[in-house]
Amino acid sequence: MTLVEEYLQIRKYSEQVCEPLQTEDYVVQPVVDVSPPKWHLGHTTWFFETFILKPFSSNYQVYNDDYNFVFNSYYETVGNRVIRTDRGNLSRPGVNEIYQYRAYVDEAMVNFLANALNDEVRELLVLGFNHEQQHQELLLTDIKYILGNNPLFPVYVKDKKEVSVIQNEPGWIDIPAGVYEIGYDGTGFSFDNELNRHQVYLHDFAISKTLVTNAEFLEFIHAGGYENFNYWHSEGWDWVKSNHIASPMYWHLMDGEWFNYTLGGLLPVDLNAPVSHISYYESYAYASWKGMRLPTEFDWEVAAKHFNWGERWEWTESAYLAYPGFSKAPGAIGEYNGKFMVNQKVLRGASIATPQNHSRITYRNFFHPHLRWQYTGIRLVK
Repeated sequence: MTLVEEYLQIRKYSEQVCEPLQTEDYVVQPVVDVSPPKWHLGHTTWFFETFILKPFSSNYQVYNDDYNFVFNSYYETVGNRVIRTDRGNLSRPGVNEIYQYRAYVDEAMVNFLANALNDEVRELLVLGFNHEQQHQELLLTDIKYILGNNPLFPVYVKDKKEVSVIQNEPGWIDIPAGVYEIGYDGTGFSFDNELNRHQVYLHDFAISKTLVTNAEFLEFIHAGGYENFNYWHSEGWDWVKSNHIASPMYWHLMDGEWFNYTLGGLLPVDLNAPVSHISYYESYAYASWKGMRLPTEFDWEVAAKHFNWGERWEWTESAYLAYPGFSKAPGAIGEYNGKFMVNQKVLRGASIATPQNHSRITYRNFFHPHLRWQYTGIRLVK
């Protein structure tokens, strides 16, 4: 596949994710962590315009000077921006204009990619591909949150599956104690937070071949897991009590039966599916209730070649920190990962919202411990 073909394929998929939406759905921002779908479409376009076309394409004319303020996410180096909580207040630019913006930038990019590219531009281009794929995952989960918090529980796509058909046989994988290599080691793309490859010592452990299911998590609920402080971190217990948490996100107890909102609408909880949309706090409490623990990110990376993964982002016990020898790139690109290495937990794997070819064993996702709107799950260690 040529660079032009890959560019257009990725760009088209973002718009395909939005095809089932009505115009009003594009604008909603129910909470700070969820961005309006039209903002994602504009921001990913702004990324290519700002970091490739403006500095490297001669005679390129910016589509709209105000868009740098509207669609800059967190790049202090690039200038002022609309604060994250106000993205839902942007009734303008309208959805049609944002699609026109995408078409304008896409045409300029296709013309630009017809030229010979130096290594710097190629690296930025591949980063742009992966950046848009990250937003495709966020786009789908943000859409689910927007629709899932509508009291009508609208269907995104009928029969949309939220589990894959790949299942492990139950059991445990024994990993012996020893020194292991961690981090990306290859010639393809990786994010800077996957570097540098380094050694860690692990004690022996056993890790589950399967993710915790909805049926297993229901046992925790029925056993009073959300009412017993002994299983929780102090901060997690405060979160439970302050927010009246009693089940995973999107679960609803109706006439004595559990339902959950899915992309296919409100359905009975699938007892065999992996539990999803839970926080690190809940994952830790469940593991504590079982007398086990969550894997560290290093446990997970060493063991992952022995089990199927990719249905759920899996919480780990690891704080999101830099690897030995990590260094930030100069300029705005250096803001991509390093400045978020505080107060967050690492998640490993991928989820059903992750685009194809956008996951690998060394990929490090990261979120604050209370967040649940992604497809997050639990794998136990003993």
